[in-house]
Amino acid sequence: MPQQPSELDREEQENEFVQAIAAVERSLAAVKERYTQIQVDRQRQAQLGHRREDVRQSLRQNPLPQLKQELREIEQELETIELNLESSLFSWGSIKQPFWQAVRFGGLGILIGWMLKSYAG
Repeated sequence: MPQQPSELDREEQENEFVQAIAAVERSLAAVKERYTQIQVDRQRQAQLGHRREDVRQSLRQNPLPQLKQELREIEQELETIELNLESSLFSWGSIKQPFWQAVRFGGLGILIGWMLKSYAG
């Protein structure tokens, strides 16, 4: 017995909704991962900043080539961390619009589905 068109439409909408939820979950996982990386980078940046100051003070007292090399390496790593933080930082403004669109249209779809279901019987 073939399915009625409304059943096919409902199944198609359900599949689209499930796919949209999966996409949102993947995006959320990526945001959580990036947030964790940002926290780690900021902590490492603070540690390197303190170490840089210590090396600079030691360098003033005793200018050794090893200290100069260590200072260059620290500054290079700090630049790399800063670039990583700047390149992929997200702000609420950048995710606000997609988030609210998902909430609005997802909620609207659920409400329309409930209304149609109650109307159809």
